[in-house]
Amino acid sequence: MRATRTAGAGAGALAVLLASVLWGTTGTAATLAPGVGPLAIGAAAMGLGGLLQAAVAGRRIARSRDRLAARWPTVLVGGVGVALYPLAFYTSMHLAGVAVGTVVSLGSAPPASALIERLADGRRLSRRWLAGAALGLAGTVLLCAAEAVHGGPAGTGSAGRTVLGVGLGLVAGVTYAGYAWAAHRLITQDVPARAAMGAVFGLGGLMLLPVLAATGAPLTASWTNAGVGLYMAVVPMFTGYVLFGYGLARIPVSTATTLTLLEPAVAAVLAVLVVGEELPALGWAGIALVLACLAVLTTPSRPARSRTPAPGPDPMSDPALLPESAPKSGGAASRP
Repeated sequence: MRATRTAGAGAGALAVLLASVLWGTTGTAATLAPGVGPLAIGAAAMGLGGLLQAAVAGRRIARSRDRLAARWPTVLVGGVGVALYPLAFYTSMHLAGVAVGTVVSLGSAPPASALIERLADGRRLSRRWLAGAALGLAGTVLLCAAEAVHGGPAGTGSAGRTVLGVGLGLVAGVTYAGYAWAAHRLITQDVPARAAMGAVFGLGGLMLLPVLAATGAPLTASWTNAGVGLYMAVVPMFTGYVLFGYGLARIPVSTATTLTLLEPAVAAVLAVLVVGEELPALGWAGIALVLACLAVLTTPSRPARSRTPAPGPDPMSDPALLPESAPKSGGAASRP
C-alpha cells in the first residue's frame, strides 16, 4: 500500500513538473507578440484555456453537478482565483519588470499555499517541504536578481509603479495558491479531478471574457498575435493545467506550488536558447538551487523499517512464561 501511494505521489510530482515546463514557455511565446498588452495576454491564456477545460470536461461536470453545487463556495473561490491570477501576474511583470514580477508572484505562492493549508485544513509542514521551499525560493531570487542586474534597470518609470507591481505580484501568488487549494479540496472531496478543474477554470474563464472583449483587439491584428494567443490558451494553460490537476489529486497543494518554481528556470533557459539572451553565473547558480529543491521534494522517502521483535521463547510452550491470569496448558480458564 505504501509503495502504491509513493508511486502515485511520484506521478503527481512529475505531472506538475511537466506543467511547469509548459508554463515556462509563455514568456518566450509572448515576445513574439509585443503589441499585445498584459491584460489581453492573461485573459486570452487563462480565459480561453479555462473554457476549453470546461468544454472537454463537460460530461464529467454534468455527472458531478450535485457534488459541485453542494460545494459552490469552494468552486467560487477557485473561479475568482483563476480570473484574478493572470491579470495580476502579467500586469505585475509589466509594471515592476519581468524579474521582480516573476519572483514576487511565483515566490509568494508556496508560503501562501502552506498558510492556506494550515488554516483551512490543519496541515502541518514537513521538514522536507521547508528545506525544499527554502532552496527553491533562494534559487528563484538569485535567478531573477541575475536577470535584473544583467538586463539593467527594469525601466518601470517610477517607484510608485514598482510598488504597485510588487503588490500585484503578491495578489498573483495568493490567488494562484487559492485556486490550487480550491481544486485540490474539491478533488479530495470525491469530485473527479477533470470535473473539479473544469468547473473552477470554466468559471474563471467566464469571468475573464469581458476583459478579453475589452482588451483583446491586438490579438486579431495579425496572424502572429492570434497564433500566440491560441498557443498560450491550448498548450501552457489547457494542457498544463490538465497535468496540474492530475498532480493535485496526488500531492499536497504546498508541494505542487513549490514544484512550479521550475517555471522561471525553464523560462530563463529558453530565453538563452531561443531569444538569444545571456544569463550570468549568478543565474545559473539560481537554476542549480531550483533543481536541488526539486530533487529534495521528488526523491522518494525511504519507508520506515518495521521493528520486528527478536525471536524468543514461545510463552505458550513454557508455562513459566504465562501471565498469572492466563490458564495453564490443558486447564480451563478460571472465571471471577
